[in-house]
Amino acid sequence: MTATLPLDDIDHRILRELQFNARITNAELSAKVGLSPTPCWNRVRRMERAKIIQHYVTIFDESALGVPDTVIIELRLERHDEETLTTFGRALADLPEVTEAYLVTGEYDYLVKVVVAGTMGYERFLRERLYQIPGIHHSRSSFALRCLKRSFSFRP
Repeated sequence: MTATLPLDDIDHRILRELQFNARITNAELSAKVGLSPTPCWNRVRRMERAKIIQHYVTIFDESALGVPDTVIIELRLERHDEETLTTFGRALADLPEVTEAYLVTGEYDYLVKVVVAGTMGYERFLRERLYQIPGIHHSRSSFALRCLKRSFSFRP
């Protein structure tokens, strides 16, 4: 569970800088936010301990890795009991093409974002991976034409 921690303007500036460059040195970060290095370091550590900063990650260029196309899939399951949802969620999370998956409200049960290599790659993903998971009743897919915004966290 994330602890509630009051954040001030300097904390928000630190978070904004780290969001786009998590490899920045503490000296560079402190200069950018107008704070000396030790208090800056202490603030970052405090936000890590409070789980406001949860992870530091590397973002890959999916095109360079051979999967330039993003597909958004809406999925509806045949059943909605706890065992089905748990089993399906675990199986979905194990698919490397799945970059995000949400259990949602509305007409469909899941909203899933996958990366593939074109329509042939998507067909192969459907037949060989996704549709091998039992319990899918219906799916609807949309290929993303262009990414208009890509962010990984709320920007304070």
